[in-house]
Amino acid sequence: MDDDSLRTLRFLLARLERISADSVAAHRASGVRGAMLRALEKIERGEQVPSQELKRLIENGFLLLEKAAKEKVR
Repeated sequence: MDDDSLRTLRFLLARLERISADSVAAHRASGVRGAMLRALEKIERGEQVPSQELKRLIENGFLLLEKAAKEKVR
């Protein structure tokens, strides 16, 4: 795993945590955050996490942030 992906994962974890509980995206964000935290724990223990899984988590994180931002604008 490269440093950029690790930084992005940590960035998304922090941002997803801040999604309002009233948001429609909040429940799904909680699940994605849990998966991200488990992946981060594996990485910190020196275990391998498939790059496809990390890519999927990062994409889902950005999609949820975008959805939450659109909800907030309405």
